[in-house]
Amino acid sequence: MPRTAARGGPQTRARISDVATRLFLERGFDAVTVAEVAREAGVSSVTVFKHFPRKEDLLLDRADDATELLRTAVRSGGADVLTSLREAVLRLADDRHALSGLKDGSIPFFVTVASSPALIARAREIADEVQQTLVEELAGDAAFDGDAALLAAFLIAGYTTVLTGTARRLMAGDTPDDVAEDHRARVDRLFDKLRNGFAG
Repeated sequence: MPRTAARGGPQTRARISDVATRLFLERGFDAVTVAEVAREAGVSSVTVFKHFPRKEDLLLDRADDATELLRTAVRSGGADVLTSLREAVLRLADDRHALSGLKDGSIPFFVTVASSPALIARAREIADEVQQTLVEELAGDAAFDGDAALLAAFLIAGYTTVLTGTARRLMAGDTPDDVAEDHRARVDRLFDKLRNGFAG
């Protein structure tokens, strides 16, 4: 395919991501090379890596969305950042956002990630990066007087557990509405525990 596309910009990034996602879901992550993605998208491999420093990030490309959501929640939370975080996470569920795992058509994505050790490892790295961002945001919030590291660790680990459970239920064939209801209930329980403690 001729390289007629511009080398940079959000449209190029989106096209590369769309092409990579389609190829990965069709053939599996490990079976597709970056060169194939570049050729199909009409760009060079250098351009692909300019937008996505790692191959895994071609599919796991929501890290910036997650960090921005947390930053916005903390900065708008005032004295009760936990309520602001809870509302932000519940909005993801209500909107069936990709970060909730409830977006229509997510099952092939989950299957692809679950079948690739490289993607699983990168997903864990991204969770660590998002957690560190949350620590930094909480630590810099004058209205927050709790333990930033502990709250961030519990929240990210807890939400990862909820998200993983949601993915497993969807892959097992449970109805999306039932899964969404359970997902939301588990998020509520997570934030109740974060506020009130895990005893009892």
